[in-house]
Amino acid sequence: MLTYPNIDPVALSLGPVKVHWYGLMYLLAFLCAWGLASYRAKQRDGWTGDMVSDLVFYGALGVVLGGRVGYVLFYEFGKFLENPLWLFQVWTGGMSFHGGFIGVMIAMLFWCKRYQKTWFQTLDFIAPCAPTGLMFGRIGNFIGGELYGRQVQDPNYIFGMIFPTDPLGLIRHPSQIYQAFCEGLILFIVLWWFSAKPRPRMAVSALFLIGYGVARFFVEFYRQPDVDQGFILFGWMTKGQILSFPMIIIGLWMMWYAYHKKTYDWQRERQRVGSDCSFF
Repeated sequence: MLTYPNIDPVALSLGPVKVHWYGLMYLLAFLCAWGLASYRAKQRDGWTGDMVSDLVFYGALGVVLGGRVGYVLFYEFGKFLENPLWLFQVWTGGMSFHGGFIGVMIAMLFWCKRYQKTWFQTLDFIAPCAPTGLMFGRIGNFIGGELYGRQVQDPNYIFGMIFPTDPLGLIRHPSQIYQAFCEGLILFIVLWWFSAKPRPRMAVSALFLIGYGVARFFVEFYRQPDVDQGFILFGWMTKGQILSFPMIIIGLWMMWYAYHKKTYDWQRERQRVGSDCSFF
C-alpha cells in the first residue's frame, strides 16, 4: 500500500491571493497544448502562430464553459433547478470532461469560420494536443483528493492508498492516476504517432474518440461513482461509461468513413491556402 502524499491544495499564497494546484494544472494544460500545436503548425502548410494562439484560446473557453455547464447538466441538474445561480459558483468545484468536449466542438466551429478551415481539419490538427491536458487535469484531481477510486479488494494491493478526503477511510484505487496514464500519457503517444503521417480527414479525431472512450470506460471500473449518481444502468454502468460508450461507436463509424472517403488535408493544403468552413 502506498501513502497518499497529502499535498496542500494551495500551491502558492501571496497575501490574500491563493493559487491552487488545480488551477496550475489547467494553466500547464493550456501551455502544453499551445506548445504542441505550435510544433505541429510548423510541420504543415497553411498554419501560423497566430492561428494556433487563437485556437488554444477558443479551446480554453470551450473547456471551461462547456466543462462547467456539462457538469451541472449531466451530474447536478437538480441542484441547478433549486438554485440556477449555482451554475456560476465555479469556486465550489465541478467540471465535466464530456461537457468540456462539447464546448470545444462548438468553439472550433467559430474558429474555423474565422480562419476558413474545415471543422474536422481543425479537430484533426488539435486532437493530439488534448490528452496532455487531460493528464494534467487528473493530476490536479489527485492532488485535491477528489474523484478517487473504489475500495481495493486486496488490502495489500501495492497501489492502494487512503485518501484523507474519504470519510470512510478505505484503501482505494488511485483512479485519478490511472486516468492520467490511460486518458493522458498513453492516448497522447498513440495520437501523436498516428498523426505524424498524413491520415484521411476525420481519422485522427476518430482515434481520439475511440481511445478516450475505451480508456474512460475501462478506468470507470476502478473509479468510485459520485454519491448522488451510483450505478445507473444494468446495476454496474456509471454515468461516465454511459457518456463514453457513444464516443466509441461514433469514433468507429468516423474511422470507417475517413478511410472510405480518403480525403487528405495535407496534400490539399499544398494546393490551396484555405477551404470553406464545412463539416467534411
